[in-house]
Amino acid sequence: MVWAPTLAGPVIGAAIDKVGRHRAALIGIMLTTGALVLSLMAVRSAGWLWLIFTVMLVYGIAYVAVFAAESALLPTAIPADLLGDVNGMRMAAAESTKLTAPLVGAALFTAWGGGAVAALDAATFGLAAVLFYFLRPVPAPRPVSRERTKVRDGLRYLASMPSLRGVVVSAGVALALAGLAGAMTFALVDEGLGFAPAFVGVLAAIQGAGSVVSGLLSGAALRRISPLGFAAIGLALFAVGVLLRMTSLLPLVLVGTVLAGIGLPAPLVAASTVVQTDSPPELIAGITGTVQLVIYAPNALAQALGAALVAVVDFRVPLGVVGVLGLGAAGRAAWTVLGSRKGRSLVGGGSS
Repeated sequence: MVWAPTLAGPVIGAAIDKVGRHRAALIGIMLTTGALVLSLMAVRSAGWLWLIFTVMLVYGIAYVAVFAAESALLPTAIPADLLGDVNGMRMAAAESTKLTAPLVGAALFTAWGGGAVAALDAATFGLAAVLFYFLRPVPAPRPVSRERTKVRDGLRYLASMPSLRGVVVSAGVALALAGLAGAMTFALVDEGLGFAPAFVGVLAAIQGAGSVVSGLLSGAALRRISPLGFAAIGLALFAVGVLLRMTSLLPLVLVGTVLAGIGLPAPLVAASTVVQTDSPPELIAGITGTVQLVIYAPNALAQALGAALVAVVDFRVPLGVVGVLGLGAAGRAAWTVLGSRKGRSLVGGGSS
C-alpha cells in the first residue's frame, strides 16, 4: 500500500507541475497526511484494519508527491552549487532517523500503545509544514508556462537527456541490487554467521551509520567529480561490500556492511542533484515522479525475487551475482565518464 503509488509517480509529478505552487503544495500535503495519521488513534481492534491500509495508501501517495514537490522547490531556494550538499544532508538525516525512530516508536507503543505513536508521527508532519512555511523560494526571473504540462513531457525529457538518464539508471540499478542483496540478510545472519535474527538490527545500524557519513560527504564529492562518476564510485563500494558479506566471516561482513552503507546513497544523491540542476522548472516534478518509478520499482521487484531465491539456493549465490553486476554497472558508468572526458578533450584540442 505504501509503495504502490510509486507506479503512478509520473502522473503525480505532472499534477504537482501543473499546480506550480510547490511550497503551498508541500504544506498542504504535510497537514493532510498528519491529520490522516492522527486518525489512527481510533484503531481499537482488527475491525479497523481498513483504516490502517487507507492511511498507508495515502501516505504512499504523499511520499511520491512530497519527493516531487521538494525537488521542484529546492532549486528555487538554494544555490545550484549547494544542491549536492543539501541532498546529501537530506540523505544523512533520513538514514539517521531510521536508526532512532523504530526504537522510539517501539518504546512508545510498549508504554502507551499505538495512539501515542500516531500522535508523535502526526506532530512531525505538523513540524514539517511549519518548516516549509519558512522556506522562501526566489521568484523566477520570468513566468513559467504550465498550461501544456503533460505526463509524457517529463518522460520524453528524461529519455532525451543522456547525462540525466545515465545517473538515473545507475541509481535504479543500485537499488535493484540492494533489494536483491537485502533479501539475503536473514540467511546471512542465520546460516552464514550462526547468530540470532536480532543481529540483523546490528547490521542495519552499521549500514545506516555508513550512509550518514556518505550523505554528509556527498556535496564535497559532487563539487570535484561528475554526478555519474560519483554514482560509479558508490556502485563499486556497494558491490565490494556485498562481496565481502558473501564470505560469512564476521570481520569482513562488518567491513562490507560499512562499505555498502557508504556506497549505496551515492547514486541516489547524484540522481536527485542532476534532476534538480538539469530539468526545466515546468517539468521538474514530473521528471522526479518518473525518476522515482525508474529507481524504486525495480527495488520492490528485486526484493520479491530475492525472497523466492533464498528458499531454493544458497544465499551466497545471489550475493555473488549482485557483487559482479554492481562492479559491472560501476565499470560501465566509469567508462561513460572517461569517454565523455576524452570527447571533450578532443573537441577542445581541435578548436584550439
